[in-house]
Amino acid sequence: MTRIVIMGGGPAGYEAALVAAQHGAEVTVVESDGVGGACVLYDCVPSKTFIASAGGRSAFRNAGELGIHTDDNAAEVDLPVVHGRVKGLALAQSADIRARLQREGVRIVNGTAKFCDDTRGLAQHRVVVDSNGETETLSADVVLIATGATPRVLPGAEPDGKRVLDWRQIYDLPELPEHLAVIGSGVTGVEFASAYTELGVKVTMVSSRDRVLPHEDADAAAVLEDVFAERGTTVVKHARADRVENVGDGVKIHLEDGRVIEASHALMAVGSIPNTTDIGLDKIGIELGRGGYIPVDRVSRTNVSGVYAAGDCTGLMLLASVAAMQGRIAMWHALGEGVSPIKLKTVAANVFTNPEIANVGISQHAIDSGKVPARTIMLPLATNPRAKMEGLRRGFVKLFCRPATGVVIGGVVVAPNASELILPIALSVQNQLTVEDLATTFSVYPSLSGSITESGRQLMRHDDLD
Repeated sequence: MTRIVIMGGGPAGYEAALVAAQHGAEVTVVESDGVGGACVLYDCVPSKTFIASAGGRSAFRNAGELGIHTDDNAAEVDLPVVHGRVKGLALAQSADIRARLQREGVRIVNGTAKFCDDTRGLAQHRVVVDSNGETETLSADVVLIATGATPRVLPGAEPDGKRVLDWRQIYDLPELPEHLAVIGSGVTGVEFASAYTELGVKVTMVSSRDRVLPHEDADAAAVLEDVFAERGTTVVKHARADRVENVGDGVKIHLEDGRVIEASHALMAVGSIPNTTDIGLDKIGIELGRGGYIPVDRVSRTNVSGVYAAGDCTGLMLLASVAAMQGRIAMWHALGEGVSPIKLKTVAANVFTNPEIANVGISQHAIDSGKVPARTIMLPLATNPRAKMEGLRRGFVKLFCRPATGVVIGGVVVAPNASELILPIALSVQNQLTVEDLATTFSVYPSLSGSITESGRQLMRHDDLD
């Protein structure tokens, strides 16, 4: 029986454990925070639960346009209930995952793990586990490193849990901030900025770049900036925070150019760093790459035989779906199963703002720069009949295909529930379907997904059918 030790119980770790157990391996998962890891307990699951509550309040805003008149003040936020739901669902999800692992025969150890000595050149690896002060040494034929990442701390802006917060501390606030400054304009920053805006909080976003979401589709980012402007969210651009000062009844954000922004609270959303230190990687010959990430190939192998790595500690794409697939692929490969290397161009990703922003495949930037030839179409959501019925004015569907064959190579959706609408485009990219395939597929009328099939029809050319 193959002995497998998994260092970390997040999506990469627990999905890998399920695969390994189902293939008859002896599996031990070591996790310090709890099953599900930071993703379930502190990061992805809590934040999306919080965003769901914000979405519930935002439904009141446009009700009048639909003929439903409400007193806007009636949409009050009971923050302790919101935060209680956030934490309760996280714990429930963790418990569900733990129960599933135990049903499959996976051993779960609450503690930390690291490689204990130099085992280079040996068929087995030894991992020392520290569990509540007691140590245990495990011998493993295969080790999967899935230790994840933690919020990056900006020197001079260390979170104190009171006024200066990271995204794991925000759910401990007893009441909504009077004025929240969000430092960072990446995915995490804009998600929280959008959510707190929907909850009626005054929000100022501090962006070091010339726009929000600098690594996402520019047209999508422009829609979000328009929404922010309409709803009173201030975006301060070309503003790099130097330090954040807790002044007792609020915070002062000191920018590198000398400007000072005042707010009641500051949320630090300046990225994350991999948990790759102090786990004994140097003892087995793994050298960290740029940013402290563990280099891996497309089947999650490190440079050391029998040692794999998956998830945020690899820096491949910091998404739970990618982490889970990396973990599965690692176990399939380690146990001799047939496996397809991971393909990042088929990964669908979503930004959970209001509206949501989803994308998959080749980007508009790659097309505009000439790196990838493509035919493109962009249909404003305002032309969609279902969008008109629901009072949706902003958003769009983009579709990209190969010039000669019409094979779909990417797309972007900006809409409510874009995370669901991106699936048919992702299926097309994954399976190399053509715009003709989309064009001849029935979509419900009226529906937002009708814009996807319409995009396919508008991209069709006569030579697609030759």
